[in-house]
Amino acid sequence: MAKVLLGFMGVGKSSVAPYLNGRFVDMDQVIEDKIGMSITDFFAKEGEASFRQIESETLEELLQEGDDVIISTGGGVVVTECNRKLLKKNRKHNVWLHSSFDVVYNRIKKDIKNQRPLFLNHSKEEFKAIYDGRMALYKGLADLVVTVDNRTPEEVARFIKCM
Repeated sequence: MAKVLLGFMGVGKSSVAPYLNGRFVDMDQVIEDKIGMSITDFFAKEGEASFRQIESETLEELLQEGDDVIISTGGGVVVTECNRKLLKKNRKHNVWLHSSFDVVYNRIKKDIKNQRPLFLNHSKEEFKAIYDGRMALYKGLADLVVTVDNRTPEEVARFIKCM
């Protein structure tokens, strides 16, 4: 089964994945290749519901790619029931990269290159509510939880390799 990296946006899933053994697939990049535009632009043009449909289709495809694949998911992959069902079938291989809200918020705020629609379109309080709402979803799907605060991607990868 595929190893799946879960976690809120900005925790470092795409930064950690290349340090793991296996074929790295960035799910957001796969989706952008499919839709022919950035996720930010797609969100603005087509809306979140359309994006989540494509995300579910992509997750299902990637989970079938074999044992050597390491999937870095988008932070919202857990919000749809369909995706949660797919991830539950992937038990023993779901890794939750957890970070405190303040660390995530500051990382995203500083990341001018990677604009995130849910960050840009909400106040800090609303964004915190989104973060809080997803924590239980990640926890319910995680087979391994790695706290990433104050750790390099290499250090996080070492924890995961012990799984």
